[in-house]
Amino acid sequence: MKPPTCVLLDLDGTLVDSAAGVTASAAEALRAVGAPVPDAPTLRTFVGPPMYDTFRDVVGLPEPAARAALAAYRAEYARTGAFAAAVYEGIPELLDTLAARGLPLGIATSKVQDQAELMVRRFGLGSRLSTVCGVSDEAGRTTKRLVIRECVARLRAAGADVSRPLMVGDRAYDIESAAAEGIPAVHVRWGYGGPEESAGALGSVTEPAELAELLKNTVETEDQHA
Repeated sequence: MKPPTCVLLDLDGTLVDSAAGVTASAAEALRAVGAPVPDAPTLRTFVGPPMYDTFRDVVGLPEPAARAALAAYRAEYARTGAFAAAVYEGIPELLDTLAARGLPLGIATSKVQDQAELMVRRFGLGSRLSTVCGVSDEAGRTTKRLVIRECVARLRAAGADVSRPLMVGDRAYDIESAAAEGIPAVHVRWGYGGPEESAGALGSVTEPAELAELLKNTVETEDQHA
């Protein structure tokens, strides 16, 4: 693995443990449209993937109901869910370490744009980041792949070297969406995806300090071969 020139980071399950707020907001949204609420283990699988896709494909709601549930979810999450979250231990130090090495950092999340920005502000992460990119219906940015593409474009516009971007996330769709854009990924195990979701990743790490060390080693190896 060549050292990355910039790093794209997932939010839910990678930087922030947001399961409590996401699952409670999703349950409330399903009640709002008269749909049955799944059990807790199933609700936990809702964390990370685009919520509309989950309502449609996992719950089985028809499109109008899935859209209505999505609107209800976003309203409930903005009202209460966003506050039932916490930054994972070691994440501020990880971001500081990567930023100190001169790596431009951007968030690429399936959270809607304003919710992602709200979360970043709430936890004081913004000073370490070059951009925060989330889903935007208005901009036609509705998939993780399009979010990743836009995040890279924003980093490029900010003057970052995007010749070797790296995606970091906890779910298989992070890895698959990055691969669709020709971007390698590292899987993190402290989030919501099981170890089987690391398929296709360059590596899998169990804690933030291990990710920092992995990226440090790639830089040192490159320096030794320069």
